[in-house]
Amino acid sequence: MKRLIATLAAALALTGCGYNDFQRLDEQSKAAWSEVLNQYQRRADLVPNIVATVKGEANFEQETLTKVIEARAKATSIQVTPETLNNPEAFNKFQQAQGELSGALSRLMVVAERYPQLQANQAFRDLRVTLEGTENRITVARNRYIQTVQEYNVLARSFPTNLTAKVFSYEPKPSFTVQNEAQISTPPAVDFSK
Repeated sequence: MKRLIATLAAALALTGCGYNDFQRLDEQSKAAWSEVLNQYQRRADLVPNIVATVKGEANFEQETLTKVIEARAKATSIQVTPETLNNPEAFNKFQQAQGELSGALSRLMVVAERYPQLQANQAFRDLRVTLEGTENRITVARNRYIQTVQEYNVLARSFPTNLTAKVFSYEPKPSFTVQNEAQISTPPAVDFSK
């Protein structure tokens, strides 16, 4: 009888501990992260086709292409493992490399607008549309990951589940941040006198 009461008391005590919620949210965050990686890989796979198409334009700025190629090489050279999700330094390094690739591709598209022959190239237009779609997919995947990590982190910091987090070493997970937060939080100067 005492054993039954002890088992029942232990079961009731564990009901609100959140252990299963941690497992569920950890798996959801891993799945969401996998989708982010999938979309980043999709983008990285597009880069060689874009570069090859742009290289066909004889006068195109070589420096811009070189920066895209270097940014892609850097972004794809970082090995991402499940542990990356729990290592803020590795996560930030990966995020920074992906941000550099995004910036290089954006500059490439801006520079490409100066080349009417390139703009008339159907292959380039198709690749540009595919890239824009991929960037949208990256945004959606990142948002899903951010939401899942937010749920996980709230669970890790809320009472009484924070006690379970401490016992089982469930650390809060890093989330995506804006690389130039200080710059974008400064309101733009508007001067209509010019």
